[in-house]
Amino acid sequence: MRVTVNRKAHFNAAHRLHRADWDDQKNQQVFGRCNNPFYHGHNYELIVSVTGKVDDETGFVVDMKWLADLITEKVEDYLDHKNLNEQIDEFKSLNPTAENIAVVIWKRLRSSIDSQHDLKVTLYETPRNFVEYSGEE
Repeated sequence: MRVTVNRKAHFNAAHRLHRADWDDQKNQQVFGRCNNPFYHGHNYELIVSVTGKVDDETGFVVDMKWLADLITEKVEDYLDHKNLNEQIDEFKSLNPTAENIAVVIWKRLRSSIDSQHDLKVTLYETPRNFVEYSGEE
């Protein structure tokens, strides 16, 4: 029997959507207000979903306390109250869109979760705008 467990988390971060190889006009045309040179912020909501077989001994897919601690260490402590463009290495050369943030989060978590488990990250940038990533290339 395979079950999906979910853990919610959140972090606050600032970013600017911008491509250095585009001129100001194209950046403004494509990214609009999100291209503000002084940055802007979001209260990101995160759902981490782990799917796997229920362990016969514990009754868990994964221990939720362990998952909560992992998310705190790998995501919240890393991204919370940061300027993504300036302070996070992955975004020095990668535009910090919600899509790219979700992929970065997934990669940071994946290496710590048993490969027999599926992992999905759902990231809400706003209550109405959210993305999901499950590792597909």
